[in-house]
Amino acid sequence: MNYYNLKDSLEEVDFRTATIKGQGKEKGLFFPESIPQFEENFIQNLHQYTPEEIAYRCMRDFVGDEIPSEILWEIVSETVSFDIPLKKINDKISILELFHGPTLAFKDIGARFMSRCLSYFLKDQEKKVTVLVATSGDTGGAVAHGFYKLPEINVVILYPKNRVSPVQEKQLTALGENISALEINGSFDDCQSLVKQAFSDQEINDHLFLTSANSINVARWLPQQIYYLLALKQWSQYETEKPVICVPSGNFGNICAGLLAYFRGLPAEHFIAACNENDTVPGYLKTQNFIPKKAVPTLSNAMDVGDPSNFVRILELFDHQFDKLKNKISGYSVDDQQTLKTIAEVYKKHNYLLEPHSAVAFVSLQKFLEENPDKKGFILGTAHPVKFPEAVEKATAIKVEIPEALADLMTKEKKTVEISSDFEELKRFLLSKI
Repeated sequence: MNYYNLKDSLEEVDFRTATIKGQGKEKGLFFPESIPQFEENFIQNLHQYTPEEIAYRCMRDFVGDEIPSEILWEIVSETVSFDIPLKKINDKISILELFHGPTLAFKDIGARFMSRCLSYFLKDQEKKVTVLVATSGDTGGAVAHGFYKLPEINVVILYPKNRVSPVQEKQLTALGENISALEINGSFDDCQSLVKQAFSDQEINDHLFLTSANSINVARWLPQQIYYLLALKQWSQYETEKPVICVPSGNFGNICAGLLAYFRGLPAEHFIAACNENDTVPGYLKTQNFIPKKAVPTLSNAMDVGDPSNFVRILELFDHQFDKLKNKISGYSVDDQQTLKTIAEVYKKHNYLLEPHSAVAFVSLQKFLEENPDKKGFILGTAHPVKFPEAVEKATAIKVEIPEALADLMTKEKKTVEISSDFEELKRFLLSKI
């Protein structure tokens, strides 16, 4: 399988190169040259396969022979080595709990897969590798944990000051060792812009071997298909109709992976992009005008993205045909007041504790189902409520207990370097690491 640059289709690379480079010329994202189809028998009989078998069959076409089959099996086995249950909230809405991994967020799946692929590809690399990543919350913790103490790999994480939760910040900043955290005076979009500038800077690239672990990287983006298959395996055990799938959406890598799985043969009735007040994509779906905006801070901070990078991949999947896209995807925007109200109502009515991102998804799916009462669906639960204690406690008056797995981490010292959103400051920091 080769991958082409969405900004320069003449640039084609293999999976190894796409994983290591992160992005192509002119900051273009890589996209698979073909969409491998799931075998119909495989989809119809998912209940017969283990999570490891499902993950392996999902990823083998994208990796090809660049990773030996036995190594790929080890990688996917470690990627899905924790529970990913689909639970009913009410008769119409279920939730896929993606927060049972080591950092209590859905990004554990992509980060674990990518870190292990990158480690395999770079095991004989002479120059030390720098993984450069921007985060709006959960990506940083998942990447830090995935790459922690890996030899010959440094990780530099950029996150927006005062816009991540206390638990998220500890996961970014408390590990030390080969993990450096940069606290940026700005938004996630500023962090993402700095990362893209670094990849395009000749002097930095002359001295450092840079790669990215954001969802712009194919090895972070593609494995997210796996949990849509795991969801369908469970869904089909008690439902006969195809599900409406609602995804909390920030940089749009998560929903894009689900749509890719759909184009490969995953049964899905419809997709919903659930957004907070950063409503660039819902606006596009109404007007056909894609107008990036400056991100505004919200309670669902991991979705505070005004210019989602991965949306260009969604456009590519639909051949840039708006009518086809509009027929398969709906977008909703939910404000903080409605988010808190939903957390409170769902806990009171159904005894289920949502956090802000899953609350945004619940409202969005609920709105869609009110317009389409014959449908059912599930939302993606992208993070554990403990990562957003202030919002959850404000809505429910319930104190969220710190899981035992995080208790030790929360006592550790925060280690960060604070810089502005001026690229020259980031450049000086990176070059000081030589």
